[in-house]
Amino acid sequence: MKTTEPPAPLPAERGPETVKPAARETGTGRRKETEGAVLNVFSHGVLVIWAIMVVLPLVWAVMTSFKDDNAILTSPWSLPDTLHFDNWSRAWTEANMSEYFLNTILVVGGSLIGTMVLGSMAAYVLARFDFPGNRFVYYLFVGGMSFPVMLALVPLFYVVNNMGLLNTIHGLILVYIAYSLPFTVFFLTAFFRTLPTSVAEAAFVDGASHSRTFFQIMLPMAKPGLISVAIFNFLGQWNQYMLPTVLNTDPDKKVLTQGLVQLAVSQGYKGDWSGLFAGLVMAMLPVLAAYIVFQRQVVSGLTAGALK
Repeated sequence: MKTTEPPAPLPAERGPETVKPAARETGTGRRKETEGAVLNVFSHGVLVIWAIMVVLPLVWAVMTSFKDDNAILTSPWSLPDTLHFDNWSRAWTEANMSEYFLNTILVVGGSLIGTMVLGSMAAYVLARFDFPGNRFVYYLFVGGMSFPVMLALVPLFYVVNNMGLLNTIHGLILVYIAYSLPFTVFFLTAFFRTLPTSVAEAAFVDGASHSRTFFQIMLPMAKPGLISVAIFNFLGQWNQYMLPTVLNTDPDKKVLTQGLVQLAVSQGYKGDWSGLFAGLVMAMLPVLAAYIVFQRQVVSGLTAGALK
């Protein structure tokens, strides 16, 4: 019995050209992987250097707050021999840091609530409703971000004085709200535009009013953006020094930043360095705690506007 072998494939069917593009693609892929690895190492190195530059001063300040004045001046970079907790108690009681801390909580708490309520309402209207002058009002808020507060100190002083709000807690709260509103409206307007309109339309169909739709539906959906802008406003208002220095000269109503300066210059040429560092760490702890607790919300709020 005779068997027949299958015919050999034609040279055109073997196609030696099909091997060369694969080789070229493999080389290109390896080159891209190498470039990506180098870029990854470089970016991580920059982040490590940046983290060291940020963390090292904080650790040094905390370490120095437990030293005495002699150890701070003679060996500033060494670890404390003994932990001087009396620095913290002295700064809290004798330097009136407790009173400054309470005033700061009242001012920042009231201004933060007012800023978020008014800013979110204004941003929602500008983002969701078309009316004559919408863009004009929006660009007024944006222009407020570019106006330096230094140029407004003198007229602001006279306006606050004529209103009878000079050297008062509620006057400082109103100024903080006005100072923080432009950034809040700018940030939340862009965020509200990314939210789906179908949910609000369904609420209107069910008979919900505009206020109920805003407070019960849109605000919970905008929670990441609200937390992000609240953190930024909290940082700016907590560390504010120029406005309270000009508008609040009453020694019984000074805020924490004014108290730190008062602690630094209270003894003339002989400064209480250990108490000063203890008060400085006290002022930093609420800010660090707020960022550590809400760091996920801050990152998600900053990236939510870019994703739909």
